Amino acid sequence: MAGDIETRLRGTRLRDIAQEFFTNSAHFPIANIIFELLVEGPAEYVTKPDFYVITAAAAAQSIFLGSRQYAGRSRPLLGSLIGPALYTLVEGAIEGAGDFFASPSHIAYWIFSLVIGFLQELRLHLSGKPAEALTLLENLARTSILLAMYWLFEAVTEPQRYSTLAGFLADPSHVFIVTVILLLGLMVGFAHVTALSYLTILRQTASQLRLYSEWLFGRDLLSRAVTDPASLSLRRRERTVLFMDIRGFTQWSETQPPEKVVAMLNAYFEAAERVWSDSSAIKTKFTGDEVMIVFPTERAAAEAALELRRQIGP
Repeated sequence: MAGDIETRLRGTRLRDIAQEFFTNSAHFPIANIIFELLVEGPAEYVTKPDFYVITAAAAAQSIFLGSRQYAGRSRPLLGSLIGPALYTLVEGAIEGAGDFFASPSHIAYWIFSLVIGFLQELRLHLSGKPAEALTLLENLARTSILLAMYWLFEAVTEPQRYSTLAGFLADPSHVFIVTVILLLGLMVGFAHVTALSYLTILRQTASQLRLYSEWLFGRDLLSRAVTDPASLSLRRRERTVLFMDIRGFTQWSETQPPEKVVAMLNAYFEAAERVWSDSSAIKTKFTGDEVMIVFPTERAAAEAALELRRQIGP
């Protein structure tokens, strides 16, 4: 049951992989697919391996980055190079390395992957305003994918006019598009920074509320209440309650310094928690030297009592 709350707060590995695919790894591949689709034509493009290879490479990159993110061991720079590396290896073997890198879009794939991966890697080691600035730069880099691919498309279709950046920007409509897209990228970046800030606050608050609620309800009951609020409605249930305390604790504690009493109680509660956290306990409560644990069955309570006696003895 505790896993239900973990899933709500942390998410799932599959969700992190899907999020990575749609918010990062698939961005350039989608632009490249549309670029080559328009240049070569649908009939010819779908019969070539390019579409399938770049899609598979983006999926492999998403699996790596999403899994690392879920495990809390992000490696954005290394992961961002998986897609272009796989695409280069397979397509380079088919076309030849020279022909592969003769395409400007393939070079652009490497450049954008390196830039975005570097910004993400650097952001891991920073916080506050520097991290927010890197988020803005990352969003500008993402919107620049569209601009770069648009320029390449114009250069391919009308090389005599747009083969150079100066020629491309000589067209007022292109200047308009470049300006608007970069401004939109900046606005999206600000929205992203705000969303990340709120998300961080919400996650911290949710973790604190979860901790406090577990003290009140117990982990199992809290999870049930979150996933099924109707489970808190009043009804008759058969339960077994286990009580355990330390024989002679009051008399002993009166002659000991408070530091020694606290240290002993901490060790006592830690040993007890190791036992009931692996059991089917519904609710626990510590009061003084007493441990109270509610179990769903008599057998579970009896097994826990025997194990508690064995662990607490030393």
